Amino acid sequence: MNKIISVISDTHSFFYDKLKEALKGSDLIIHAGDIGSQDIIDKLEKIAKVVAVRGNMDYEAWAEKYNRYETINILGKTIYVLHSLADINFDPKEEGIDMVVSGHTHKHKIETVDGVIYLNPGTVLMVGGPTFARAKITEDNIECEIIKLAS
Repeated sequence: MNKIISVISDTHSFFYDKLKEALKGSDLIIHAGDIGSQDIIDKLEKIAKVVAVRGNMDYEAWAEKYNRYETINILGKTIYVLHSLADINFDPKEEGIDMVVSGHTHKHKIETVDGVIYLNPGTVLMVGGPTFARAKITEDNIECEIIKLAS
């Protein structure tokens, strides 16, 4: 059994059809903040279940229902989601976290440190992108890739 998780961040209210098509087939979509508007989440929820966190630009009333961080368990793997990696105030390895998802920088990156995967999907904005990430999760493994969308 496996789960396909799509990871996006820093949409800043921007959504387009190529992203909608690319996210089809996801079991879950994680949005790592700077959503921009509730409309973005509403569109994503038409594709798959969504877990989203509030970013530093999500300060209007609609965003108050989103937490600054979320912890998700999928097939025995623990994923910690927050907007800015600089805000993490604990050692993910010591806490049994398998993957940390963040955004904020608009720069995509996959890095493994002490057995913990750090994933930043970049941004779906046209500037320097657009990118998102996909993670295939099994009971034994997490495989991540950055996907660049045609602009």
